[in-house]
Amino acid sequence: MLDINFIRENIEEAKKILGKKNVDPKLIDKFLRLDTEWRTKTAALDQLKSEQNVVSKELGKTQGEDLLSKAQILKKRIAEITIERDELEKKRNEIFRKFPNPPLDDVPVFPDESGNKVLREVGTIPKFDFEPKDYLVLGEKLGLINVKKAGEVSGSRFGYLMGDVALLEFALVKLAMDTLIPHGFIPVIPPVFVKEKTMQAMGYVDRREDMEETYFFEKDGLYLVGTSEQSVGPFHMGDILNEEELPKRYVSFSTCFRREAGSYGKDTKGILRVHQFDKIEMFSFCKPENSQAEHEFLLSLEEKLMQALKLPYRVIQMCTGDLGNVAAAKYDIEAWFPSQNTYRETHSTSNCTDFQARRLNIKYRPKGKGEKPKFIHTLNGTAFSQRPILAIMENYQTKEGTIRVPEALQPYIGKKEIK
Repeated sequence: MLDINFIRENIEEAKKILGKKNVDPKLIDKFLRLDTEWRTKTAALDQLKSEQNVVSKELGKTQGEDLLSKAQILKKRIAEITIERDELEKKRNEIFRKFPNPPLDDVPVFPDESGNKVLREVGTIPKFDFEPKDYLVLGEKLGLINVKKAGEVSGSRFGYLMGDVALLEFALVKLAMDTLIPHGFIPVIPPVFVKEKTMQAMGYVDRREDMEETYFFEKDGLYLVGTSEQSVGPFHMGDILNEEELPKRYVSFSTCFRREAGSYGKDTKGILRVHQFDKIEMFSFCKPENSQAEHEFLLSLEEKLMQALKLPYRVIQMCTGDLGNVAAAKYDIEAWFPSQNTYRETHSTSNCTDFQARRLNIKYRPKGKGEKPKFIHTLNGTAFSQRPILAIMENYQTKEGTIRVPEALQPYIGKKEIK
């Protein structure tokens, strides 16, 4: 995370960092002007309080009209300066929250998603001796997906998962848990509402486009989570963990909610892009020097889960212009969708370094004697969402219109084929 002292001492470097993430570098100048005024007011306030302490001590020894008058003037002036300082602090912090997490050195620098890098393609793309159907046609024919009824009940971008497809979701949850728990992941079912202050600390409502994606209940001051990391990360806010506890890993299951405000006209048919979906999410707290290795570890687990399903996929390294504010580095996994003849995102994993930890004040205590607590690093990664179900339906379809069940899921669902 961009530290205030770093910005003050490395103005041009800070501007370059903002530019890499498509944030206006002029925000640095605006911030520094407010910061200078804030520091001036803070110094003046400290001086006035110091004078007030002297006068208070003198009044304790003797009374006099001059001293009383001076005390009243100081009290009034302190109140005025405090209001001015607090207003400056509010404006300064509003700008500071817009500063993104600096990208790691190995992240490709490019202004938009076209700079993302394909690292590898894994698995064999299926070849059919018939025209493959999309998941919605298959789902409606087999009574597995119902968007018409969902539209009547809830509106667009909702769907009912029925019968064996609902069982597929529970099978994915169990597969994820069975895979991750042996690696020290603690299962969690977290709240889906988080306080406004908490969501700000996680860094997901700093930008206008982020706000447009979230469901906010103003009367209650609560947000619905768009991903369970938003409620799992704050679980340790204000805590100081022991080094021996790290890495501390959680795997959470929750329903997630997104407005999809920036996707008008995209994937309007079906349930690939919806307002409500379930997701199993990995979250890790680790030492700063280990976060890049932990990031690769989370990616390896995502690939292990995809390989268990024997779905063809590719791994993408995201460039600076497609990272968002919170991540310092990010990978996506995209599964092959035969009906679209392309890959679509099913997983992502991000290294957020100390960006969230500083805002949430989460630290760890090193083993060495006299070592001060240090800010921890946070990481997150998708285990499964509902999208792999759709990829399974398309890649495992048969000429007869049935769907074969991946071998890894057969013990959980109790059948080899969905008819």
